[in-house]
Amino acid sequence: MARKLRLQYPGAIYHVMNRGNRKEIIFRDDLDRQRFLETLGNACLKTGWQVHAYCLMPNHFHLVLETPQANLVEGMKWLLTTYAIRFNLRHHQTGHLLGGRYKSQVVDGSGNGYFKTVCDYIHLNPARARLLTPKNPLSQYPWSSWPAYLLPAGHRPAWLRVDRLLGEYRVQNDSAASRQLLETSLEERRAAEQYEDYTALRSGWCVGSTTFKESLATLLKTAGPQHFGPERGINQAAHAEGIVADELQRRGWTDDDLAKRLKGDPEKIAIAQRLRRETVMTVAWVAQRLRMGRPNYLNFLLHRKPENNLSLRQTEKEAPKP
Repeated sequence: MARKLRLQYPGAIYHVMNRGNRKEIIFRDDLDRQRFLETLGNACLKTGWQVHAYCLMPNHFHLVLETPQANLVEGMKWLLTTYAIRFNLRHHQTGHLLGGRYKSQVVDGSGNGYFKTVCDYIHLNPARARLLTPKNPLSQYPWSSWPAYLLPAGHRPAWLRVDRLLGEYRVQNDSAASRQLLETSLEERRAAEQYEDYTALRSGWCVGSTTFKESLATLLKTAGPQHFGPERGINQAAHAEGIVADELQRRGWTDDDLAKRLKGDPEKIAIAQRLRRETVMTVAWVAQRLRMGRPNYLNFLLHRKPENNLSLRQTEKEAPKP
C-alpha cells in the first residue's frame, strides 16, 4: 500500500503525534524528556519551526507546530532520528525507538476555535491519562508547554510561540492577571472534560472547518505529485545555500576560495558548524558544498576541540589525506 502524502505549504500548522515502537516507553526519566526538548529546540533553530504546544507522555508525544517554510518532512526526519540516536546511545540499546510513521494533522489556525481545541486537548493529556490527581493543577505537570504559558515572557523557551493561543483565549496582554485567567479557563474546561468529543483529534488528516478542508483539497489537486516528491527538500537546500552565500560575502570569498583553501581551514569549519546548527542538511552535503573532503573527515573536524582546530591550517599538509 502506498504511503499517505504529507501536505506541506508555508505557514501550515500541524498536530503531530508519535508513539514508541510497540507502544513502548520513549522517555524513561526526566533526562530523556529534557533531551527531547533540547532536540526539539535544535530542530526549531534548523527549520524555523514555531512550537505552539507540546506534551510528553511516557510512550508518546504531541506537538502543535507551525512551519513558516514548507519543511515538516525534513524537520521531523531530523528530529526523530536525532532523538532516537541520543536515546539509544544513552541507554546502550539498538533498533527502532519509535513505531511507524508519525501522524500529522493539518490544523485550521484562522481563529475560529479549531486551533484552541487542539492545544487544549494536548495540554489536558496529563489529566486525561491520570498522571495528575484531581487536586493537582495542570501547571504541575512539567513536561507540557502549559506551565510555560503561565510564566512571564522572558522565562519561556525561545522556540515556544504563545501569542496565537493567547489570542484565541481573548487574552489582551501577557500580564500576570491575564495568565491567571488563562489558567482558570483551562481548569474549568478540565472539569467538563468528560463531555468533550475528541474523536476528530485522534483520527483524520485535518482539523478545521469545511471551507478550510476544501481549500486544502484544492491545494492537493493543484500541487501535483511533485509537491511531495524529491522537490520537497528544495526549501531546505535553498536555506542552506543562503547561509553559505552570507558566510562567503562576510569573508569576501567566492566559491573558488572554498576549493583553494585547506579542507580543515578553521573558517570553513566555522561555516560547517553553522550549517549543521541551523539546517537539516547532512554532513555529506556540507562536506561536498564546502570542499572539505569526505563526510567522516568533516565529522572528525566538527568534533575536535576548538583549540585544536586552530592548528589545522599548519598540520593538515602533514596529516594523511582523508
